[in-house]
Amino acid sequence: MGKVIAIANQKGGVGKTTTAINLAASLAVLEKNVLIIDADPQANTTSGLNFDPENDQKRTLYEVLIGDIGIEDALVQTELPQLHLVPSHINLVGAEIEMLEAPERESALKKALATVKDRYDFIIIDCSPSLGLITVNCLTAADSVMIPVQPEFFALEGLAKLIQTSGINPDLTIEGFVVTMLDGRTKVHSQVVMQLREHFKDMVFNTIIQRSIRLSEAPSYGKPIILYDVMNNGTANYMNLAREVLEKNGMSNG
Repeated sequence: MGKVIAIANQKGGVGKTTTAINLAASLAVLEKNVLIIDADPQANTTSGLNFDPENDQKRTLYEVLIGDIGIEDALVQTELPQLHLVPSHINLVGAEIEMLEAPERESALKKALATVKDRYDFIIIDCSPSLGLITVNCLTAADSVMIPVQPEFFALEGLAKLIQTSGINPDLTIEGFVVTMLDGRTKVHSQVVMQLREHFKDMVFNTIIQRSIRLSEAPSYGKPIILYDVMNNGTANYMNLAREVLEKNGMSNG
């Protein structure tokens, strides 16, 4: 039975989608069967894995959530053999309204995943930054939430709010905080990381994702960093993060 990890932060621009794509890809390279779900109407995960949201607009998360198709019909194969994607589309914005009258509307994604959960070791959900009904669905379906955090002081302020949000699902645990976009030359970055570790202790992953031009370029080529530049620090960072996730969940590194 696959573990469902939501990648979430109510602040945008923290490396959420980058983390979702590259953690999923790294787990797949480590020979785990992985499904990544793009639950953001901006569809950046979809395009970042070389799929055009317009081409798949009848087989996306939107159709799954409103009940037009089963999630099996929305699965697409990525460039990595052990990584599948459920794409997104701007139509997903409309699902919030269309689901308002649906019974148990907060559990639509959880029910959909039940039919495929046993096929995967991990299901990674890239959540939207806004706390609407789609994100509530993601947090209801998830077993844990991973929170990417930029090493800047104002980024710490939103964490308490996000943790309170997780009260939507009483069984939801925090997978951990992952520091992204670190610039080792910046003193304030080191100070924020120190504060995070003091406050959240072992809930902060040891792996830190360093700022990298190649890492930010990779999605525009429709590739995770490991397929775009295997020698880049970003590749090593996300492979290390994947290994930490496996270790935390009592699984081998493949």
